[in-house]
Order: sequence, then structure tokens, then C-alpha cells
Amino acid sequence: MLKSRHILGISHLSPDEISFILDTAQSMKEIMDRPIKKVPPLRGKTIVNLFFEPSTRTKLSFELAAKRLSADTVGIAASTSSVVKGETLIDTARNIEAMRPDIIVMRHSMSGAPHLIANHVESAVINAGDGTNEHPSQALLDLMTVREHFGTLNGLNVTIIGDIAHSRVAHSDIMAFSMMGARVTVCGPATMMPPDPDALGARVCLDLNKAVKDAHVVMALRIQKERQGSLPLFPSEREYARSFGLSRAVTSELRKDAIIMHPGPINRGVEMSPEVADSINSVILEQVTNGVAVRMALFTLLLTDQQKLP
Repeated sequence: MLKSRHILGISHLSPDEISFILDTAQSMKEIMDRPIKKVPPLRGKTIVNLFFEPSTRTKLSFELAAKRLSADTVGIAASTSSVVKGETLIDTARNIEAMRPDIIVMRHSMSGAPHLIANHVESAVINAGDGTNEHPSQALLDLMTVREHFGTLNGLNVTIIGDIAHSRVAHSDIMAFSMMGARVTVCGPATMMPPDPDALGARVCLDLNKAVKDAHVVMALRIQKERQGSLPLFPSEREYARSFGLSRAVTSELRKDAIIMHPGPINRGVEMSPEVADSINSVILEQVTNGVAVRMALFTLLLTDQQKLP
């Protein structure tokens, strides 16, 4: 069972808990292949999706996960919330709490926002991405996708390419893969690395070809323009693509069993070429599918003691 009633970050989970979540998600995935993709374990439960940033995959994934477990879902966007009228985040959370939801799924541009409201509500809180901090459910679905392909996470070489400093996906993935025994290398422009790269817990390599050599997993990240501030961190998208984009020439040198990942949305021709995104080595759509299974597992483990499918 999970020790915490919240899912706020990978750093709050143990390797055993991560394995337990992945095992549960694997069993949940079977529901998605049934003719009727709905089971009753969360009937009568209510899940609120509180999103203060734009989202397609993550928001829809959480909504589908809840509906497939028969929970009721309510979505609240920043533009329709009372925050635009001056209400504080804590007051918004307390008012939502007064309506007795069981889980609040929250995405916010401020790092630590889900942690803040978790201290003021009785509902379980799931962090769906907070600022440049973490995106735990994305890391879990990435682990699941890799484990499905290789049967293990221990001993694998994982390379993450792109805007490491501003990417919450990178931060959660580095922790998650490292905790499960993988070796993580990060690559990107020096201007997109954290001030203290050694604190990442990953090897830093600024040469793309060297970084992907012997990698079992190569993950490209979107450039986080909305979090970079006003000063440009690279000359142009064309220059970025030339130095750090995954092209056919780069991926042709990968191991034959290597897989290519991206948390989405993809900027084709920048982080990777269309040929790479749609190649046989790409598992990007598998990540999307596994995202629903992982979020089904999180809802089930937070709200029930059930470990078997109905």
C-alpha cells in the first residue's frame, strides 16, 4: 500500500511503492482492452481536476482514468475559477473541499502549489505538474513504458535531451529512473542546465551523439518557453534542432532495441524530426496509453484497498 494519502512527487515515494504502482497499472491496462471499458470500484467517489495551466493529454488522461473506474469527475480551469476574481489559492481549495471531493488533481504554474493545498484539505491531492518542480504521474507512465519494453528498469541507460533546467518532467524522471536502478544522462544547451548540475543525480553531457551512445532509452523534451523568462537561451529553433534535435542521422546510430520517448506536445522539426517521431522505435503513443493506466492505478490505490480487478 502507499504510505502517503497524496501523490505530490517522486521524491515522496519509495522504490517499493513505485513498483507497486506500476504493477497495479499493468493490471489496470487490461480494462482498456475490454469491449466495455468501465469497472465499478470508484462508484460514488468524486474527483476534481483543478487545472491552472493548459493541458490536453494529462487532463484528458486523468478524466478518462476516473470515468473508467466509475468515479464522477468535475473539471475546473483557471479562466473559470474564482482566482480570476482575486480569491486566494487556499480559499479556492477550501471551498472545493467543502463540497467533499475525494481527490483533487491539480496543475499549477507555481512550484509547490499542490503541496500547499495538501496542507489545507482532507481530500487526497495528486500533483499533475507544478511549475518547474515535478510531474510524478508522467514519470510513472514513463517507467511503465520502459519496463514493458525491457522487462526491467535496473541497469538501463536513459538519456534525456532538452530544457532540463525548466522541465518538471525531467526532474521527476531523473529521480524515478535513478531510484529504480537506471543510469541517467542529460543533454542540452549549457544555458538549459541547472546552476548546479551535480545536484541532478544524473551525468551531464553537452554532446548529443555522445549522450545517446549506448542508450536504451532516449527522451526528448519540449523547450519550456513559457518558463524561461524574457531572455532567449538559444539562438533559434533551427540552431537548436541542428545541435540537439533527434534526426534520422542521430537515431540511426542508436542501439537496435533503443526506444524513443517524448512527454508531449511534440514540436516536430525542433525536438525531433517527423521521421523519428513516427519511427518504429518511437513509443510516444504507448506513453499516452500507459498514462491512463497509471492514473487509474493512482486513483484506485488512494481510494480503495482493492488490489485485484473486479
